[in-house]
Amino acid sequence: MASGGTYKRVLLKLSGEVLMGDGGYCIDPDTINRLASELIEVRESGVDLAIVIGGGNIFRGNMGTASGMDRASADYMGMMATVMNAIALQDALERQGAKVRVISALYIKEVAEPYIRRRAVRHLEKGRILIFAAGTGNPYFTTDTAASLRAMEIGADVVLKGTKVDGVYTADPVKDSSATRYDNLTFTEALTKQLGVMDATALSLCRDNKMPIVVFNVTTPGQMLKAVAGESVGTLVQEN
Repeated sequence: MASGGTYKRVLLKLSGEVLMGDGGYCIDPDTINRLASELIEVRESGVDLAIVIGGGNIFRGNMGTASGMDRASADYMGMMATVMNAIALQDALERQGAKVRVISALYIKEVAEPYIRRRAVRHLEKGRILIFAAGTGNPYFTTDTAASLRAMEIGADVVLKGTKVDGVYTADPVKDSSATRYDNLTFTEALTKQLGVMDATALSLCRDNKMPIVVFNVTTPGQMLKAVAGESVGTLVQEN
């Protein structure tokens, strides 16, 4: 971290559902424009910013498998949903003047650059916002795992997981009114208690590489900047 607590380089994991806003439409224009504005504020604060985006607002791999679809085929469809979200976010950012690159783990040269680690790092060094699409490019792996992996590869200081909930709770706060929020967790606690911070593969990867995770509510204006500045928002997951 830089002096004053601000992270120098962050990997933001955005769930696809965040782009829906309060509506049922796959991408809400007002929501994506507000997110773009906050992302630009983060970048203009001097922080290197990379984003891994999910595709759950359009299609999830487990949606397909639940209806009998082959798991690999369903996962590839989910990866392409993330590409659609990445292009939409890129457009929203560029309309507000940001310099953005979409990098895809699937080879789709007409709409995105292929993933090359050194090139990705160079984009960050030049002040561009990166959007990583298509997860890891492999079926059976989630975008949470992709976020953890890309964070290691680009040398991020932290994984910020932006969701619709303001942290990690003892139970689902929507279903259980007695659920309480954790301010701090260890990776071991998150894994053994199965709290749904991220999937086990992603958590284990962060634990083994000492990569902290901050889970926060990205739908609340201003929370993203606070998280980047190292302020106490949401739940911090790290080893003691």
